[in-house]
Formats: sequence, structure tokens, C-alpha cells
Amino acid sequence: MRGLTVKLGARSYPIKIGRGILAEAGAYISRLGIGKNGVIVTNPKIKALYGAALKKSLDKKGIFARVLTVPDSESSKSYRVFSGLTSKIAALDKGVRPFIIAFGGGVIGDLAGFAAAAYRRGVPLVEIPTTLLAQVDSSIGGKVAIDLPAAKNMVGAFYQPRIVISDTALLKTLPAREIKCGLSEIIKYSVIDSGSFFDFLARNMGRLKKLRAKELEYVIQKCSSIKAGIVSADEKDTKGIRAVLNYGHTIGHAIEAASGYTGPYSHGEAVSVGMIAAAVISSKMGLLKTGDLKRIKALLIKAGLPVGARGLKPERMLEAVFHDKKFTRGVNMFILPVKIGKVRIIRNVPKKIIIEAVKEITRRGPAR
Repeated sequence: MRGLTVKLGARSYPIKIGRGILAEAGAYISRLGIGKNGVIVTNPKIKALYGAALKKSLDKKGIFARVLTVPDSESSKSYRVFSGLTSKIAALDKGVRPFIIAFGGGVIGDLAGFAAAAYRRGVPLVEIPTTLLAQVDSSIGGKVAIDLPAAKNMVGAFYQPRIVISDTALLKTLPAREIKCGLSEIIKYSVIDSGSFFDFLARNMGRLKKLRAKELEYVIQKCSSIKAGIVSADEKDTKGIRAVLNYGHTIGHAIEAASGYTGPYSHGEAVSVGMIAAAVISSKMGLLKTGDLKRIKALLIKAGLPVGARGLKPERMLEAVFHDKKFTRGVNMFILPVKIGKVRIIRNVPKKIIIEAVKEITRRGPAR
């Protein structure tokens, strides 16, 4: 098993990474001293596959947990589902302060995490991510939210979990598309932080797509470590450090919004296209060499990810881009790669270049 710590003073928490460690979840949680009354928030598929194993682990440590399920789709990150979920938690709450276990992918983590932040003005949160994307990214760092029709993650909070338990064995039942979505975020980390990590991914992409244990655990720890360091330095995104994690997400979120969160592009696929769009913008501004743009594109294609969003209307995407919550007082902000392993925060990108980049990616087919 591998482990590391997100260092946030009194709010510090461990990340546990290993194969088969779901069986130890009860022991890990018991040591936190957060009580014996848990609420597991998950989706029907994860409940059917792994719910009994998690309950058994909790039972062994005398932790009583009820299970609530929500649909496994971005549409669950709505006020309607959030309201229903918190009402159900309240119905289970018999005067003993509960804690919440987010047991699923990014949607579950965001929704259950926001419920934990809001219910009783905050109850303890445990993250047990079950997708590759959630294990390397969304379960770490405390950003929890639900969506509005105008844009993604517009209502949310910073609310750190008490522990993250990443069992790599849970990934074996993921469809290939979900694995690719996780690889998108992994590639993001290499572009923003480490050229040598990028090279490692290029050499080992085939083994990662097959979930080979040695490479998989290394990559999850590497990404978790990168994010833990960034979050520790800038927990609430006020210093301009944490913003680099949004590489690929500005236009990626616009792709999701333009398709109503139910279109042909999942979050990881949208981020993949968004990374290409950001690299195109950077190249057009003379910040990124053409060779590095080609290498980023080649690695995404090698991972089986799209590098274009043909079929979406540029106008709808641009509307979502300029409604991005990271833009303030009419000033846009993009995270742009300047070389593989380094990005910069660039404000006031000329609108003409943004429009050109969006039109360029919508002309490209979704190469995989």
C-alpha cells in the first residue's frame, strides 16, 4: 500500500492507495474518531458490486451505515437531487451526528461532498473513489459542488474529506471509456508539472490502459502527490497556485455545458479536447512550440481520447466559455502550457484567438 498526506494543518488528511484496501476501510475510518453513524452515498451499480464489501468492513468496527443511491450521471449534480438527498439524510438522522461516505466517481464525490458541507453546517466526509479519474483527481482537494443550467459546478464549497481511500481493485469493473477519462486527468498532471512524468506516460500508456498494477499504483500516487502539494499550498484557490489544476477545464466545461451535460463527451473526454484547445491558444500566442502541441495531441490520441469536438456548435461553447466562473469583471483567464511540464496563468487572452481555437477544435473529428 502507498500513502501520503494532504498537509493543511488541523485539516490535514491521509490518502491511502492500494489493491484490496476496501476491506480495511472500517479500520481506517474507526481511527478517525468521527462516530459510528455513517451514511453511504453511492449509485446503484457500485452498491451492487461493492456495497456488501464496504458494509462488512464497517460492521467489523461497529460502524452502522445506511446506504442512499442516486443515478450515475452528471444530472445528479442538480439542486433537485441535492435537496432530495439531504432530506433523506435528515430522515435517517436520529439525533446522532452522522458522517457521510462518498462511494463512487466524481459525480458522487461532488454531490455527497456538498451534502456533507451543507448538512448541519458540516459533517465529516470520507471519500472512497471508485473511478480512475476520481482516484487521481476529484476526490482530493475539497472542491464539492452541484451544477446550474448556465455552467458546471456553480454552487459549491471548499470542504476537505477526513480521509481518501483509493482501492485500485475497484477499477477492474470500469468500462474502457471510464479508464480513458481517468487517463485524461493523468495526462493533465504531467503537462502542468513534470516532463519526465509525461515521458513515463508515453512509454507506459499501453500498460496503464490494461490497469497493470505496478504502473497504475505509481501513477495514482504521483498524481495524488502533485495535487496534494498544490492544495496544501493554496487550499482555497486564492494565491493563483491551485488555478493550474484547471488546465483543459475552461473549454472542457464549455463542451459539457454546450451539450447539456448529456452529450457525447464525458468529463474526461471534454477535458482532453479542452487541453488541445488551450494548447492551440498558447501556440497562437507564441507561448508553446508547435512540437510540444503535437506531442500533447499524440499522447491523448495514444490514450484513446478525443482531440476535437465536431458536432457541437461553436456559438454555444463560446457562450459557456465567457460565462465561466473563473472570469471576473470581464477579464478572462486561461491556464496555458508553455512547455510540457509547465503552465502559466494568462489573463486577457484576445477574444479573437479564443474564437479561432474553439472553431478549430469543432472542425476536428473526435479522433481516438
